[in-house]
Amino acid sequence: MARGRLQPEIDIPDWLRRLPKAELHLHLEGTITPETLVVLSKRHDAVPLTLEAARKLYVYENFRAFLMTFKAVSERLQTPDDYAFITHEMIRELAAQGVVHAEVYISWGILMRFKPQLTIVAVMDAVEAARKKAEKEFGTSVLWIIDAVRHFGLEEAAAVFQLAAQLKDQYPSIAGIGIGGDEALGPAGPFREIYAEAKAAGLRLTAHAGESMGPESIWSALNIGAERIGHALSAQHDPELMAILAERQIPLELNVTSNIRTGCCSEYDIHPVKDYFESGLMVTINSDDPPMFGSHLLDEYILVQEKFGFTLEQMRELAANSVEASFLGPERKLKLLGMVEQFS
Repeated sequence: MARGRLQPEIDIPDWLRRLPKAELHLHLEGTITPETLVVLSKRHDAVPLTLEAARKLYVYENFRAFLMTFKAVSERLQTPDDYAFITHEMIRELAAQGVVHAEVYISWGILMRFKPQLTIVAVMDAVEAARKKAEKEFGTSVLWIIDAVRHFGLEEAAAVFQLAAQLKDQYPSIAGIGIGGDEALGPAGPFREIYAEAKAAGLRLTAHAGESMGPESIWSALNIGAERIGHALSAQHDPELMAILAERQIPLELNVTSNIRTGCCSEYDIHPVKDYFESGLMVTINSDDPPMFGSHLLDEYILVQEKFGFTLEQMRELAANSVEASFLGPERKLKLLGMVEQFS
């Protein structure tokens, strides 16, 4: 009797690379690699950064220092062409990781406060041209989440969201709005009214919450109408909140390496990603600011599978969650969900 053929071992990193997945928590300005930063510096700095100096900018010790790093990097974005360049580079890199769709934060809050020489329309024209070209080239779709900086205050956030509402018909890839920045200096509660106005204008609602603050920050994000929560790290400390998140199936944009690198979580062993999943929460895996944390989305999938013992079927479920939680229209969402389901 002939012996059955042995099944070849699965190359798990390659399987995870090919697994169709969506990235839901990614900052455009945070996709700039040190190498790309050197290119931008040569365009704009009187004394351009060396690669070594650029890499040193990506070293920091805590969340506040990370915010300063983000500011230093984004300062080199000074023309619409710069934004177009990093958009194309981002989509090329996403496609190489098996990312079929991404919803990307772009900080109009930083643009409007620090870059008066750039109009939002000029920047959006540039990133839209780059997005359309790269989508055709690589097949990865992108929607924009317009980000206000919460610690700049309510008035500046209102200006950001009102402009997003005005321009969303001109740029249909604008899907929603969000608030990033320092939770301690910009609690979510006061944003309730302008979130309601954004929703009425047809914009979807996200919020960073529970990254560097406690569960009360996540409650506040829910109370202002956030449909997706970025980070939600501190939900683990509030059983009632955990139950609500599970019951309502509020998508959580988890960023494991980001939480470690910013010091918001002290070590991998106590990160709640697996507990959240096993508690029935709608978990998605994301990268946040890949070069700043040394881990892009594929790295995150590999890390989560290896460190937390997710099975490949559970990794498929995480990928399906990322598509289901997206702000895509039903036709493309169903197509991508079918790709995830049929993947082997």
